[in-house]
Parts: sequence; structure tokens; C-alpha cells
Amino acid sequence: MTATSLVEAVARCPPATGEGTIEVLAGGPFTTVQDVPGRVGFWHVGVPPNGPMDDLSHRLANRVVGNSDDAAALELTGSGPTLRFTAPAVVALGGAAMDAEVDGHPVPWWEPVAVEAGAVLSVGAVRGAGLRATLAVRGGIDVAPYLGSRSTFTLGVFGGHEGRVLVAGDVLAVGASTAFAPAPLPPGMAPDIGHAWDIGVLVGPHAAPEFLTAAGLDALLRTTWRVHFNSSRTGVRLEGPRPQWARHDGGDAGLHPSNIHDTGYAVGAVDLTGDQPVILGPDGPSLGGFVCPAVVVAAERWKLGQLAPGDTVRLMALTSDEAERRDVRRAEWLDRVTRPVEPVARPTWNAVLRPDGAAGTGVLARDEPDGDLPEITYRRAGDRFLLVELGPMALDLDLRLRVHALDRWAVANLGPGLVDATAGVRSLLLQVDGRRLTVAGALAAVREAVGELADVSARAFPSRIVHLPLSWDDPATREAIDRYMHGVRADAPWCPWNIEFIRRINGLGSVAEVERIVFDASYLVLGLGDVYLGAPVATPLDPRHRLVTTKYNPARTWTPENAVGIGGAYLCIYGMEGPGGYQFVGRTVQVWNRAAAGPHFEDPWLLRPFDQLRWFPVSADELLEQRAAQEHGELRLRIEETSFVLADQQRALEGCRDEIEAFRARQSAAFDEERRAWAESGELA
Repeated sequence: MTATSLVEAVARCPPATGEGTIEVLAGGPFTTVQDVPGRVGFWHVGVPPNGPMDDLSHRLANRVVGNSDDAAALELTGSGPTLRFTAPAVVALGGAAMDAEVDGHPVPWWEPVAVEAGAVLSVGAVRGAGLRATLAVRGGIDVAPYLGSRSTFTLGVFGGHEGRVLVAGDVLAVGASTAFAPAPLPPGMAPDIGHAWDIGVLVGPHAAPEFLTAAGLDALLRTTWRVHFNSSRTGVRLEGPRPQWARHDGGDAGLHPSNIHDTGYAVGAVDLTGDQPVILGPDGPSLGGFVCPAVVVAAERWKLGQLAPGDTVRLMALTSDEAERRDVRRAEWLDRVTRPVEPVARPTWNAVLRPDGAAGTGVLARDEPDGDLPEITYRRAGDRFLLVELGPMALDLDLRLRVHALDRWAVANLGPGLVDATAGVRSLLLQVDGRRLTVAGALAAVREAVGELADVSARAFPSRIVHLPLSWDDPATREAIDRYMHGVRADAPWCPWNIEFIRRINGLGSVAEVERIVFDASYLVLGLGDVYLGAPVATPLDPRHRLVTTKYNPARTWTPENAVGIGGAYLCIYGMEGPGGYQFVGRTVQVWNRAAAGPHFEDPWLLRPFDQLRWFPVSADELLEQRAAQEHGELRLRIEETSFVLADQQRALEGCRDEIEAFRARQSAAFDEERRAWAESGELA
């Protein structure tokens, strides 16, 4: 059977019935089930949207087979799978071109292709430019949704087919839901895929002149960056010049100028992890403590999925109006994409991209302090996110409580156009759908609601004291440091032992003193999702326990699940394996349970904002036993119900002011000494 007759056979193919299956004979290097828009509404607890990294090719391939845009399809990376169909089906391939055939006959790209029962579809490696392809099947891939989506999140081990890439022996069910008749893409409709990319961004939230110099922002936008080989769905690393910083450090957020108090991240943010830009992908973290000077606009994010190692990238600054126009035009093209256009027109996604004006600062508005109200800064974070920051860039628990009040107001009042609200240490990131609610609309509404931020220091906030085991200086964290030294950076000042670095940078006499402080502290949970899946960002209630460090520069590529680390003045528990930058102190039990099973897990996430964490010591072997018991739903933790009242906490510390100031002075002197040493070595140059 020839490729032409395969296309013609579509007309004879029976409709999708939901009765067929696909047998995986070979999975390919990284083949996963994905859907659009992915897993939304859980950004505030550290669940990324997942979904296809090239959502445009996903939508187009689905349209070719007659599915709705949101049908689940397969995302292929680098090379594809070998599949046997047990019933007649209609498939389409799109995205980066790969060698493909059905029973030895070539398969065309961007066309509906009928496969007969028993036929084998083989997809080989990418030929030419690009990295990812989409394989759509009429009726969609039918897997059970998890948290509202069929998308695979391999790092979290959920969604898709058993939460992982496909392997030989897997069997996928084909769904029965269709929306259109199959039809090929007309000429010129397929996205252009090459090795040199211009990607549209909006400047902000954290740009010049506060974080980068004006020349530094200009350099960011003028540089031709190169895609690093160590890139993935979590983020695309870029190689190029160091940023030109407008400040010397991040204060109590960390020693490096890229360090900020933890804040929500926008999907597509250009995240400066130390001195290296990483464009956050659909599997990226929702919360973190690094500067993001620009965000890829929604209509341009598909390009991230096709960036291959060695490709070049230029970031092209757009205005908000142009980003909205491109998004609207893209939706219009998608609505009629399989209809022939005469004369052949160039769709929005293939249009030449040009900067259209001054880059701006990313600051949309700033309200000055007014009586009891702090200064409020409204920052643009792409065309789907608004970042609201309260007060100065400092750790202030009063600001966090006001953020919580604003969070509750936003969820109750902004309507269905609000996708999510993610609280940071002193900020709230509002994600909007861009249709029912825009960034401009959210900005106007929030500025009218500042009364919700009135003094909350006397209010009692529900809280729990959660006692967790901590394996101090756990072997898994030592392994992560070793991997970092061998694969990322061997000469980092925090290597080969993070705890010694913490001692030195805080001016402490011994590592035993570091250990004592950590175990004496009561850590207040300020937010969830700091490095994924319910991972808390927490800070000690007593300033004498606030050990301050810098974060890894560049970030680690691997962190063991449930490692415990300190970055800036904050502590984090890593909910899963993945990248990270906090300085390790040990490891604990799960804070995320995929099945929401066993004691203490009403939801997959264990912790809540304003919980108080307290550690008790266990050996590495004891921790492994407790982790095994928890996996079987048998580990009971000590959790005490209480409340948190800031005014009470402030009164409790009134008699300790001299000790607090002495601790801070010693810490500051050690910090200054470390900064001088780094400057002499060229680390911060």
C-alpha cells in the first residue's frame, strides 16, 4: 500500500469507536501522553501544567485527524516509537520531521493516514531541524485523568500511562470522541522549524533598572543565545554572556544578585538561575527564588518544544498589545486551519517576528504606601500572569499574611477567568486565561481591592505543628553534590560539603552549631510548590534561627526526592527528584502522596500555608524505614492543631532583641567576607 492510497483510505475508515488499542513494541527515547491545556489549577501547590511542549503541533495534528484540540496525543522526543494497531485507526504526524512508515510504506507529515488492524507504525529519528513531534490518533489516547488532565508528568510519576514514558509491552486504549472530519493541512500551514529561532517575550517581571542594568537588559535581548545540551521539558538552558546586574546581592534572599524572595514563576519565564538563563517549560517549577527579566508570550511558547541542543535563540521584546494581537490571530487561524486558503496566506506562527517598541521595565503600576497599607508593585509576567508584590524586598511575616488575605480575595472575586493564584513570600502571582480575564483586567480589579490588605497581625490563622524526621547530612544529598561537581561545576564554593558552606557564610563556629540551630527552629510554611509538588518554602519564626545562604549557580540538574535545603533565609523540602539550588542539610519523608492515601493525606499534598515544621533526628537507615512505612500508608506523624498570631510571636521576641541583633551582625560580617572572597575570585564579576 502506498502513502497516497493510505491517505485515500481515510474515507473508508470506520469512525472512532473507542474499542481499539495500540500495542507498544518499542517506546522510543521519550514518548509520553500529553493533552491541552494540561493540568491547570494546581500551580499554587507546585503542580506544573505539563501538556505538550509544542502545543501548536499538538493542536494541528489533532485537527488533521478530526479531534478537538484538547484530545490526548503522543509527544515524541528525538525519535519515535513502534506501535501495532489492533483495530483500524486514523493517525497523523506533525512537528519535527522524523522518518516514519506503516508496514514499510512511508508516511506523509501533516496528513490523515489510515492504518489497518494489525498494521505497525514505526517512527524513527528526527531528520533535520527540531526536536519533538506529535502523533495524534482519531478519538484520542484514552488514559485516566489525574488532577483533571491526561498529561504525563514523569518527574512526579503521574498522569499519562503510569506516569512515565512508554516502553515495550504497554497497551494504550483509543478513545471515541471526535469533533471534525479528518483533513490534511493546506500548504503553508505547518509551522516552520529551523535551527535559528526568534522568540517573542514581554519584559518583566524583574528587569531593568532594579535587577539588570539598562545595558544588561539590552544585552539579554540582543544576544544570540545557544541552546545547552542539558535542556528538557522542565527548562531550556541558554549559553551566552553573564547578566549585567544592577545590584551586588539578593540580601537575605541570598548572596548572588539573581536571588530574590521566593515568588511564583510564569510558564515560559526566562529564569536567571545564578548567571545562566533557563526558559521554564511546561514541567517547570511554580515557585522559586530567582530573577526572571522576561517571559515568553503564550503564542510563542510552542517554539520551546522544538529547541534542540546547538540551536540559536534571540529574545524579541514585544508590547502587551502585540502579544494579544498575535494570540487572537493564532486562535483565528487554528479555528480554520484545515480549510484551504486562496491565495495561500502565512499563518501567525510563521510570520516574521520583529520587536515593536521600547522593552519597558515590566512594572505596570506602583501604589505608594498609604497609612497602614504598604507599597504595592504590579509587575507584568508575560501575557497570562500578573505579579503583585507587597512592601520592600525583605522577609516580613506581616507582608506574607497580607498576601494571604489578597489571595483569598482574588479566588473569591476574580471569577472563572482566574486560572490560579500562587502565593510567594511577599507576592501573589495571578494566572489568567486571557479571554474571560486579562492581565489588564486583573490589575484594575486588584488595585480596587487594596482594602483587603489591612492590618492582619492580630488575626488568628489556622496552623498545625508538624513534626518531621530529618536524616542530617543524608547520603543521598552527598551523592547529589558529587553529581553536581562531576557534571555541572567542580569549583563552586559550596562544594564539596554544603553544611560547611552554611557554617562559614553564617559565621558559626562549627557544623554542630548549624545542626543545633536547624533542630531548634520552628519553621513557618510561607508557600507550597517551591520546587514542585507541595514542597514548602518556610522560614524560622525566631530570627536567631534564620541561617542565610546563597543558591547554587548554576542550579543542580538532580536533587534527591525529599531532600531538605536552605536558600537565602528559607528552607525547602523537595517534593520529587529534579533540579534545584538550595544548600543541603539532610532528607526527610514524603510531603506529596500521589494517591492521597494513608494517614494525614486528605489531598496529595501534606502541608498547608502557616503550618509550623519542627525536626527530630533520625539515622539514614531509620529514615529509609520510615519512608517505606509511609509508602504503605503506615507512617503516623505527630501533628498538633494550633493557630498562628503574628502579634503574639512579635511579643515573644521583644526580650531577645539584643541577641537577635548580635546574631545578625555576626552573620552580616561573615556574608561580607564571603562576598569579598567571591569578588576577588571573579565569581560575581
